[in-house]
Amino acid sequence: MSLVQVRYRYRAYPTAGQQQMLARTFGCARVVFNDALRLREELYAAEEKLSDSQIQTRVITDAKRTAERGWLAEVSSVALVQACQDARRAYRNWFDSLSGRRNGRRVGKPRFRKKSSRQSVRFTRNGFAVRGSGRVYLAKIGDVKVRWSRELPSDPSSVTVIREPDGRYYLSFVVERQAPPLPVIDHETGIDLGLDRLVVTSDGEIIANPRFLRTRLRKLARLQRAASRKQKGSANRTKANKRVAVQHRKVRNARLDHAHNTALRLIRDNQAVYAEDLAVSGLARTRLAKSVHDAGWSQLLRLVDEKADYYGRTFHQIGRFVPSSQICSACGRLDGPKPLSVRSWTCPCGAIHDRDVNAAQNILAVGQTERLNASGAPVRPAVQAVA
Repeated sequence: MSLVQVRYRYRAYPTAGQQQMLARTFGCARVVFNDALRLREELYAAEEKLSDSQIQTRVITDAKRTAERGWLAEVSSVALVQACQDARRAYRNWFDSLSGRRNGRRVGKPRFRKKSSRQSVRFTRNGFAVRGSGRVYLAKIGDVKVRWSRELPSDPSSVTVIREPDGRYYLSFVVERQAPPLPVIDHETGIDLGLDRLVVTSDGEIIANPRFLRTRLRKLARLQRAASRKQKGSANRTKANKRVAVQHRKVRNARLDHAHNTALRLIRDNQAVYAEDLAVSGLARTRLAKSVHDAGWSQLLRLVDEKADYYGRTFHQIGRFVPSSQICSACGRLDGPKPLSVRSWTCPCGAIHDRDVNAAQNILAVGQTERLNASGAPVRPAVQAVA
C-alpha cells in the first residue's frame, strides 16, 4: 500500500482573545498575499525579474521596517511566509495554465483576497504543535481547543486555520495515510450527468438530483431580504448576514456529503468509470446557471477522480464534442441532434433508447476505446451518418 497525502478537518473553538489574534493574523496574511501579487504584476508589466526570495524579502522583511506595514511583526512570520508562497503558486499556476504546461483544469488570473470572504492561514511544522491535552498550539496565538472527531493517522506536516463566513473555525491538517486498494473487479461503467437526473450509468442506474439549493431558496430569500433591510455597518446587519451564511453552509455541506457518497459508490462498484469532460464554466453562463451550480458536476467529477487514485481504480474523461446522445449504442448510427425535450427515441434499427442511458453507454464505449488505443489519440466508434 502506498502513502498518500490527505486532509483531516476538525472544528476549533478559539477563545475571544484568540479570535482577535486570529483576525489579526488573517488580515496580515491577506495583506502579504495581495502585496506579493501586486509586486509580481508590476514586475511583469515592467519586464523585470526578481527571485522568489527577493519578493518575499520585500513584502515581509522590508515591509516590517516601514511605518505603513510595521504591524506585520505582531503575528507569526510562518503564516506570512506561507501567504507569500500562496501568491507565488497562484501566479505560476496561471502562467502554466496559459502555456499548457499545467495538467488538469485551467485556472484563471489570481485575484486579490477580500476581507468579506472565507479567511484562512497556514502554519508549517515550525509554527504549530499538537498537544497531548487535545489542543493545538499555534504560534503567537496559543493553545486552541479542538473537537477531535477522529484520530490523526500520522504526524501532520501543516495545518490550515479556516474561518468560515458563518463564524465557525476549523483546523485542516495535512497528513500521510496508507491507501488501501480495492479488490479488482470485472466491471466498468460510463456515466452521463444531468440536471433532472444527476447521474445515469450505462447499466441504467439512476441517481436523482437532490437540488439542495432549490429546497432552501425560499428560506434564503427571506433571510436575504431581512439582511438587506438592516442598516449597513450595524451589528444587526452582521447577525443577519451570519444567518444567511449558515444556510449556505448547510447547502454546501449537504451537497458535498452527497457527492462523496455518490463518488465512493461509483468507484467501489466499478473498476473503471468514464465520463464526459463537461464545459461547466460555459454552461454556468446560460439561463440554467443556478441549476448547473446546484448540481455540482465539477465537484462530483473531482471526487470521483480523487477516489479512483486513492483506491487504485481508473477514471477517464472523453472529449466534450463526442455526440454521445446522438449515436445509437446498438448499431452506431448517428441520428442527429435532438432537443432536450426528447427523453427517448427509436433508432431505425429498431432499438428504443432512453436518452441518458444511451449517452452513458456511448461514453463507456468511447472511453474504453481511447484507453485501449496504443497511440493515445482519441478514437471514436464508427457511426453511420443519416442518409
